[in-house]
Amino acid sequence: MRIDDVTDILREAAHTVVLPRFRDLTAGEVSEKSPGEVVTVVDREAEELITRRLRGLLDVPVVGEEAVAADPGLVGALSEAPAAWLVDPLDGTANFVAGSPDYAVMAALVRDGETVAAWIVQPGEDRAYVAERGSGAWRDGVRVRREPAPDDPTKLRGAALTRFLTPADRARVEAAAPGFAALGPGARCAGTDYPRLADGELDFVLFHRLLPWDHAPGTLLLTEAGGVAGHLDGVTYLPTTTKVGLLDAADPGCWERVRALLTG
Repeated sequence: MRIDDVTDILREAAHTVVLPRFRDLTAGEVSEKSPGEVVTVVDREAEELITRRLRGLLDVPVVGEEAVAADPGLVGALSEAPAAWLVDPLDGTANFVAGSPDYAVMAALVRDGETVAAWIVQPGEDRAYVAERGSGAWRDGVRVRREPAPDDPTKLRGAALTRFLTPADRARVEAAAPGFAALGPGARCAGTDYPRLADGELDFVLFHRLLPWDHAPGTLLLTEAGGVAGHLDGVTYLPTTTKVGLLDAADPGCWERVRALLTG
């Protein structure tokens, strides 16, 4: 299997399933999966296509977001199987439904509980990010290297999606916000925010809810570009984690400074 084979599969899904319905969904093609969480026919059809194609490359379990919604036990393959695919067929579904280009098609390969390869395709930007453990991160064939962030916290630009935070944690983030150059909610799409962090548009991103298909691709992209992804207690992120709370940053020093400010 060539790493570009997976990129080609995600691009195929983007061009044949996702893009044709962008800003062209009917009311019957959108439904609520859970309170506040929408799903579309695009999510389901793209996952079916990607799952079929990935199994043709490497016949191991496929842990897709929509498949897990139907059968939660499937997520156990990440820790039980020697290898498994992770698939997020449409990250940022709410953005897609709203007509925003901040959405992505993502996949990752997990071996022995660790992410070893990752892919993020951004159809709206016609851009693809690829990372392989120990081999680096790439954007459309160009090496991505994250430069260190400024030492001065007042020059740092970050994002924190506070929707899932406890009231106490949300209050701490809001209290810390004036100490940064910018702190907003981000794109509400991991497939957008992780590349922005790796590319230098952001210096840190704070997440709370950690669904593996949302974070396995981006954390590998970031760490292979030179950044840091860790839980607030300092434990390194793994796709099998059951923890909540993840701070991603440009470099170790930035991670420590931001954690101190965000946690009080």
